[in-house]
Amino acid sequence: MHEDGNGGGPRVESEASGSGVDQEFLSLERELTVFLRRARAASGDMVREVHPDLESSAYGLLVRLEECGPQRATELAAYIGVGKATMSRQLRALEELGLVAREPDPADGRAWLVRLTEEGRVRFGRARDARRARYVRELSGWDRGEVAELARLLNQLNTGMERR
Repeated sequence: MHEDGNGGGPRVESEASGSGVDQEFLSLERELTVFLRRARAASGDMVREVHPDLESSAYGLLVRLEECGPQRATELAAYIGVGKATMSRQLRALEELGLVAREPDPADGRAWLVRLTEEGRVRFGRARDARRARYVRELSGWDRGEVAELARLLNQLNTGMERR
């Protein structure tokens, strides 16, 4: 890779385009790789603000429960994109820390719903506020329209990548 000479960051060597992959998709892959690596590290920091013993993947579960309310473990696993065993282990850890609780599903007495406890809601709220404040700081030089456009495009990407 070379700097493109115009301050636009690295460019992919022209041989890469011979592979039949458009430069836009090579750039997208590179930028998403960096973004996801940084996001994973930031999630680890944020989830430790909820509780020091949590894995970074638990943050997504807390987000989903806070936004959507009680959910079945199978719904959470499908949303996050993990198997039942992984989901069960993560929920057990959250439950042991007093951040989530299980309750019978009123629609199906054989099933259970997972919900945030009041302690989980308070701790998660503090971490989420800190995360949003970080975004505000890091994107302070952006126009609000650009922030809205980024959110729209990420939503479009996430929607397109949902597991069916």
